[in-house]
Amino acid sequence: MEKLFVDKYQPKKLSEVIGQDNALRSLSDFMNKKKKKSAILYGPTGSGKTSSIYSLANDLDLELIEVNASDFRNAEGMRSIIGTASKQMSLFSKGKIILVDEIDGLSGTADRGGIPELIRIIDESPFPILCTALDVFDSRFSALRKKSLMIEFEQPKTDSIYSVLKNICDKEKIMYFDDDLNQLARQSGGDIRAAITDLQILSHYSKKLVKEEILTLSQRNKQESMPQALVKVFKSTDLKVALSAFENVDENLDKVRLWVDENLPLEYTNPADLARAYHYISQADIFNRRIRRWQHWRFLVYINNFLSGGISVSKDEKYKHFIQYKPTTRILKLWMANQKYAKRKAIAEKIHEKLHSSLKETIKSTVPYLQVIFKKNKEMGSKIASDLGLEQEEVEWLSK
Repeated sequence: MEKLFVDKYQPKKLSEVIGQDNALRSLSDFMNKKKKKSAILYGPTGSGKTSSIYSLANDLDLELIEVNASDFRNAEGMRSIIGTASKQMSLFSKGKIILVDEIDGLSGTADRGGIPELIRIIDESPFPILCTALDVFDSRFSALRKKSLMIEFEQPKTDSIYSVLKNICDKEKIMYFDDDLNQLARQSGGDIRAAITDLQILSHYSKKLVKEEILTLSQRNKQESMPQALVKVFKSTDLKVALSAFENVDENLDKVRLWVDENLPLEYTNPADLARAYHYISQADIFNRRIRRWQHWRFLVYINNFLSGGISVSKDEKYKHFIQYKPTTRILKLWMANQKYAKRKAIAEKIHEKLHSSLKETIKSTVPYLQVIFKKNKEMGSKIASDLGLEQEEVEWLSK
C-alpha cells in the first residue's frame, strides 16, 4: 500500500518546517532557556504544531511521548497517563518531551479536575511538557496559560503551501503547471495537511495534476450569498435542494449555524415547526463539539445535513411571508459585553492574586466593595490603588 504523503513528507527537523519562523524561534528558546516548564502551541488546523514538536525532538535527540488530552480528560486520567509518563526515565536513557495534544478538547463535567491536575503535573515533571490547541483562550485555561509559554502558529500562507506541494511533486515525479499548483495551495484554506492530501488524491493514478479536477475539490469560486442559501433551506420543500444550499457559500459551518439560529425564529412562526428545527440545530451543535474534541472531521457532513435538510423538513408547509435575512448579532453582543466587563475583570485579577480568592467571587463581592471605597474615601482608594498596582483608567472606573 502506498504511504500517505502527509506521513512520508512530514518534517524531520525544525529547518524543514516552513512559514512559522517566529513560532519556531520561540519553541527553540523555550527548550534552551527553560524559563517555564510548559508551552502551549496554538493555531489553526494544519499549521504545523504537532509536526514541529516531532521535529524538535529529532533535532535534540529526545524521546517523545505523545498523548491526546481527549482520551483521559479528568484528574484521574491525567495522573495515570501523563503523570506516570512524566515520572519515568526515558527508555533509551535520553531526555524526554511530553506532548499533550488537543488540550482544548477538555470540557464539560466529565473533564472536572483535568486542567488543575495537568498544572500539578507540570510543576512536578522533570521533563518539558508541550501542549497543542486550536483555541486556548477560554477562561478555563487561564491558570494553564499563566504557567506556560504561549506560542502562536499562524495560518500558513499560500506561497509556503505551494513550496511544500512543489517539493512533493518534484520528488514524486508528478506533472503540474505552476498556476494549477497555486490554485491547489489557495483552495486549501491554509491547511497544509489538507493540501498534501488533495495532491495525493488528484495525482494517484495519472501522476499529473489536471486543472478541472482541482476545481472540483472546491466550490469557493462559485459563491452564493448566505441569504440566497437560506432561501433554499427556509422556502424549499425539496430535500435535495435544501441539502445543497450551503455548498457554494464562502462561510464555514460555524458561521452558517449562527446565521440559521438568528433567522429561524423570524421565518418559522409555528411553534411546532420551530421546536423541530431547533432540535436539528442542537444536533448540529453536538456533532460540532465531537469534532472539536476528537477531530472526527467526517462528522461535518452530518452538521451540514442537520442545518440544511433537517431545518427544511421541520416545517409542515412553506411560509409565504417575506423575511429580510440578516447576519447574527450574537458575536457583536458578546464583544460589547466583553468590552463592558473587561476593566472589571482586569481589576479583579489583580485583587484575587493578592487575596488568593477565586476570580468569580472577587468580581461578585470584592470589586463592588472597592467601588464604594473609591467613591467615599479617596485617600484610602489611592493607597489601595498603589498596593494593587492599578492603572489610572482602572482607578477612574472604580471611582465612577
